[in-house]
Amino acid sequence: MSTQAEQRALPGMPAPLYPASPSRLLAYLDCPRRYRLQYLDRPAPERRRQRAHTSLGTAVHHALRDWWDLPVRTPEAGAGLVDRAWIDVGFRDGEQSREWRERMRRAVTAYLGSLDPQSQPLGIERTVSFVSGDLRVSGRVDRLDERDGELVVVDYKTSRVPPTDDDARTSLPLALYAAAVWKMFRRRTLRVELHHVPSGAVAVHEHSPESLTRKVEQARSIARDARRADLDFGEQGGRSTMFPPRPGPLCGWCDLRAHCAEGQAAGPEKSDWAALDEAAPAGVGSSASTPDGVGPR
Repeated sequence: MSTQAEQRALPGMPAPLYPASPSRLLAYLDCPRRYRLQYLDRPAPERRRQRAHTSLGTAVHHALRDWWDLPVRTPEAGAGLVDRAWIDVGFRDGEQSREWRERMRRAVTAYLGSLDPQSQPLGIERTVSFVSGDLRVSGRVDRLDERDGELVVVDYKTSRVPPTDDDARTSLPLALYAAAVWKMFRRRTLRVELHHVPSGAVAVHEHSPESLTRKVEQARSIARDARRADLDFGEQGGRSTMFPPRPGPLCGWCDLRAHCAEGQAAGPEKSDWAALDEAAPAGVGSSASTPDGVGPR
């Protein structure tokens, strides 16, 4: 029996806090089978090797993080940081890697040109967390700005397709980050932004306190279902029936499809560099703050 199950069995004991990141909650929502493989199975099943879009996204995020530590911040310095952070893994060949590195050098330089180098963010890759009921949420914000007396959550994107304002509005991670920042800093935090580095586009949503509350309730609802599944897995192990696969387009991008027959049957696996050559299907994508997602970043 799992520790959580033991605690639940003791009379008078409050329910233990369920710790989860936004990416963990979304993993359960997207596909309980992938969630089990990713978070519960031990020993953890082997994943496929890293794809090119993950290498690209990680390098860009690291460059944008390290830029704020430079003694002299110029847009051109960002290109050098891309070179230093570049990961030559998952690309079709050296030529494709060099081509995309040069593209990201130009994109990062242009993006940094839109920033005020003297305006220091309140946080860079800042870990934030909060507790709501029996749920403890924690995650990492790419950038936390202070503007006109309020705080703004900024998340970087490097996917092929720029995000929309609707993407910012519906994003569960962004809303949870805003709720966490508000609670930690005790300062109003309603604006969330998705900054698409390749295009320079910025998708924006201004939450209300009520809409943030709805997002927190959504997270708690997902967490309740995930907790029940976790407890069942602790008691039943591999016999648990609470982790059905949800075959679909995302299976082609899943790093754990080798361990899921239904996922393999859903369609061909995407190549290591597929996200560089085609638009991603709806629902595919993650930021570097959520590294265990699937699909283009």
